[in-house]
Amino acid sequence: MAATATTQPRVLIIGAGFGGLGAARAMLQHGLTEVTVLERADAVGGVWRDNTYPGAACDVPSPLYSWSWAVNPRWGRRYSQQPEILAYLRDAAAREGLLDLVETGKDVVSCTWDADAAAWHVRCADGSSYDAEVVVPALGQLSNPVVPALPGAETFAGPSFHSAEWRHDVDLAGKRVAVVGTGASAIQFVPGIVDRVGAMTVFQRSPPYVVPKPDQAYRDLHHRAFDRWPALLRGERGTVFWLSERLNAALGGQVTWSRALLGAVRTAWKLHLRRQVPDPDLRAKLVPDYEIGCKRILFSNEWYPAIAREHVDLVTERVAGVEPSGVRTADGVLHEADVLVWGTGFAATDFLAGVEVVGADGTELHDVWSDGAHAHLGIAVPGFPNFFCIYGPNTNLGGSSIIGMMEAQAGYVAQVVARMAADGTRTAEVRPEVEAAYDREMQARLRDTAWSTCDSWYTDGSRISTNWPGRVAEYQERTAEPDWRELTTA
Repeated sequence: MAATATTQPRVLIIGAGFGGLGAARAMLQHGLTEVTVLERADAVGGVWRDNTYPGAACDVPSPLYSWSWAVNPRWGRRYSQQPEILAYLRDAAAREGLLDLVETGKDVVSCTWDADAAAWHVRCADGSSYDAEVVVPALGQLSNPVVPALPGAETFAGPSFHSAEWRHDVDLAGKRVAVVGTGASAIQFVPGIVDRVGAMTVFQRSPPYVVPKPDQAYRDLHHRAFDRWPALLRGERGTVFWLSERLNAALGGQVTWSRALLGAVRTAWKLHLRRQVPDPDLRAKLVPDYEIGCKRILFSNEWYPAIAREHVDLVTERVAGVEPSGVRTADGVLHEADVLVWGTGFAATDFLAGVEVVGADGTELHDVWSDGAHAHLGIAVPGFPNFFCIYGPNTNLGGSSIIGMMEAQAGYVAQVVARMAADGTRTAEVRPEVEAAYDREMQARLRDTAWSTCDSWYTDGSRISTNWPGRVAEYQERTAEPDWRELTTA
C-alpha cells in the first residue's frame, strides 16, 4: 500500500550495512520517502567495511549472498572476498539512490519514546539528535568485537588487535604471532598470514567442524553465459538456496533424514581432516568435542594445511593470562610472541549493545532482555511502539544467507509503516500475548535442534537468543504480510 505525501511518518534506520540499506530500499519501494539512515562509521558497509583482515571472505556463495533485487552476473568467485562484497554493496546501494539517505559519523547512543508526540527522540554520541515516528535498528549481530577480559591483556608489549580491527600498519614478516581463537574469522586470516610470519601459536578452546569449500573463480566464459542467459545465474542462486535449506531443515530437526544428512557432512569433515592433516596427534587436537551442527559449520580448504605447517603450534591448554612477552596458559607455559591477534568473535547475543532504548512507561529495553533478547518474528517488542528490529533475536542462521532473512524483515516492516502512513495511524505495537507465544514457540523448537546441545548458543544457560530454528522459506512465509490482528494500533 503506497503512502501519501501528507501523512508519511519519519523513518530513522540505524546502521548502513546489508540490513539497514535493505530496509531503506524496502521503505522506498512502498512509497515512503521520509527515510534517514544513521551510520556510526565514516562509510557504509557494516561488517564488510570493518573486517578487512587477510583472507576475509563470505562462507555463503555470492549468487545467494546478495540482494534478490540486485543479482550480480560479474562475481569474481563463487565465494567472494571482502573487497568485492563491499564494492557490490556500495554499487547496488548507489544505483538505488540509498547512499543519499545516509548520514555517517552518527553513533546512536539512545532512543527514547515520547508518548505525547508519538515519536522517538534519538541522540548520537556527537551531541546531535533526531526525532522520528519510526525507528528501525539494523545493527546486526556481528558488529561489536569481543576481547576476553584476561589478566594482563593490557600489558602486552607488542601490537595487539582484534581481527575485526586489523592493523594493516603492523608488519608481520618474520614475527612470532599469537592467535587466540579458532572461529570463522581465524580460519580465514590464519591461512592468510601463515606464509608471512616467522612462527605462529594458535590457541584453541574448541575446534570447529571444517569441511571442503567448493570455491572456484568465475571466468569470462561464466560472465558471458550469465549475461546471455540470466536464468543460469538465477538457477545457481536457486540451487544454493535449495541446498542450504536442506541443511537448515536438518539442523532444525525438521525432517526424518536430519541425522543422515548431518552424518554425511560429518563424514566429509572427517575425510577432509584426515587428508589434510597427516599427523595423528595434531588431528586429535582438531576433533570437536560436540555434535556436528551444534555450532556453525565452517568451510575452508586452507585451514587444516595452515595449522599443519612446521612453524605453527596449536595449543589447546586454557589461556590463563597475557604478559608483556607473550601468552601464558594454565599449565604454566609462557608462549612468547611479538604480535597478538584476537580471533575471539563478536558479542552476538548483546543485541543493541551501547544503545539505551527507553520505551513506553519508561521501560528500558535491556531490562526487558535481561534474561536474553526476544522479539516477535525477531522484529517487534511489546512496550516499544514503532520500533522494529532488523536481524533481531532468533533470526540468525546455521546455514544459508542472512540477507534473505533481512529482506523478509525489511518487507514486513515497510508494509506496517506504509499502512500507518495510509491510515493516519500514529503507533503500531505487537501485542504482549502474541510476542510471548512466539517466544515460547522459538524456545521449544530450538530445544529440539542440534543447537540445544551447545552452551554457546545460550545467554544464561536457559535461552537461545540468536538462531532461527527453521528454514528461511518458512520465515519468509511468516513475514510476507503482517497479521494485523497481532498488532495494536492507535
